[in-house]
Amino acid sequence: MSFVDPTPAPGPAPGQRLGGRRAEAQRNRERLLDTAREIFAERGVGASLNDIARQAGIGNATVYRHFPTRRELIVAVYAEEVTALCAQGEALLGRTHPVDALFGWLRAFVAHVATKRDLALAIPTDGQRSALFDDWHAATRATAARLLTRARPADTPDADLGASDLLALTSGIALSTTDSEQIDRCLALVRRALFPREPSVVNGREVDLG
Repeated sequence: MSFVDPTPAPGPAPGQRLGGRRAEAQRNRERLLDTAREIFAERGVGASLNDIARQAGIGNATVYRHFPTRRELIVAVYAEEVTALCAQGEALLGRTHPVDALFGWLRAFVAHVATKRDLALAIPTDGQRSALFDDWHAATRATAARLLTRARPADTPDADLGASDLLALTSGIALSTTDSEQIDRCLALVRRALFPREPSVVNGREVDLG
């Protein structure tokens, strides 16, 4: 004869419940950021938070719990874009020919400036905006500096050209044209000026400068 134990099965411990809620909150936040990035790219930064919540499959209350204002969502999306750009540079440091790595990353930097400019401009001017951009610019400069140092010996004639100078030149390219061929040609000209003995390779292909 068998007996059924009337004692209810123990539920998850408080720590497990808390960990589960945190994991779910993190998943929701990541889903919101991914969806916001897609919608901002498709419709512009004026897209409504309600549309973002609907496409992410998340309730409005959850959206506002993570991002109480549109500003906070835009800042979070742009911060992730900068982090991804810098991570791409770090990955290139260890795996690619040094000059190819530098100009492969500069090509990605041009795309970042060209496609994320509206997102950056949408961040309202307030007491925190300058500090945020200072941090983002510092991270980008640091990545460029590491790639440039690795690509160029310190005793070369153009060693006084720094990462900030190179980023200013590259930003000018990004803001002056949207034509992919012209962008590659401009970067190839910069490459030839800095590294005259290197082939004019940009974005994985040699650019004809004849």
